[in-house]
Amino acid sequence: MKLDAALPIVGLKDVPAIAKAAEETGFDALWTQETQHDPFLPCALIAEHSARLNFGTAVAVSFARSPANLAYTAWDLAAQSDGRFILGLGTQVKAHIERRFGQLWPESPVKKLREQIEVIRAFWDCWQNGTKLNYRGEYYKITLMSPFFNAGAIEHPNIPIYIAGVNTGLARLAGEMCEGFHAHPFNSPRYLKEVILPAIEEGAKKESRKRKDVSVSVTAFIATTPEEMNFARAQISFYASTPSYRPVMDLHGWSGVAETLSAHAAKGEWAEMPMLITDEMLNEFCLVTDETRLADDLKKRYEGIADRLTLYTPFVPGERDEWWRGLAGKINS
Repeated sequence: MKLDAALPIVGLKDVPAIAKAAEETGFDALWTQETQHDPFLPCALIAEHSARLNFGTAVAVSFARSPANLAYTAWDLAAQSDGRFILGLGTQVKAHIERRFGQLWPESPVKKLREQIEVIRAFWDCWQNGTKLNYRGEYYKITLMSPFFNAGAIEHPNIPIYIAGVNTGLARLAGEMCEGFHAHPFNSPRYLKEVILPAIEEGAKKESRKRKDVSVSVTAFIATTPEEMNFARAQISFYASTPSYRPVMDLHGWSGVAETLSAHAAKGEWAEMPMLITDEMLNEFCLVTDETRLADDLKKRYEGIADRLTLYTPFVPGERDEWWRGLAGKINS
């Protein structure tokens, strides 16, 4: 298991120092996200200000971009970093794609993401090997690549693609054709074991691949203080209110609570929601433990599940530096 870090929500000017600190702390990778800022711009700075640290997007919203945009950006970052970049893609949900990004939600999200990945790799194959660009699918017809727009070959062309998801369709797709799967932070070990991993294995088997061919990256809620417990309750209540994430609650028999949370969210009643997350729910979705036992408990909780582990807690240099170094040393040993 490798311990990674999540880039905190900061401006670009702060990224170089964070990248250097993450590498010195001993993290294997630093992940950017697409919430309040673009996920790719920090990656260029991470590449420039680190030498060994892997990095990538967890995630970039794929349906907000064309596969050509994604192919060019990933290619440049892989070249700049000598192959340390990981392209992490997520579909987001219908409301955000239509009402925040102004794009059409596809009839089949899994099929469209499959085609996006195939198109991205078609671009890369064209640039690296001179293969004729000729992709024809349901969502994309990509056939034009003149020399003036050809990015050319690079030294490290095998860019890993991870996709993110909550449900089985995207997990199966990861098993079929991706190098990794970002499990959504709203998860439980039981859900990962009983739902996500079997779906990944099903997809992998379909293409004569093995489970070990797909790196499973898990983001984990942890709480070692009452303040962290309150924060986890709030975030879990927000995620549990999302209708498309309902299967996670359904597995544990909490469908009624999820429906109530959705009703509160629709009315903007955010303050009422954390109170619906019981201690039992909190312990399913969050590791509640003591700081001294955290590393051991994380290993025990995610053994056989996670290949890469990121804490939902962002890494902020200058805050708990020794704690982070100790945790990285124990997890990565």
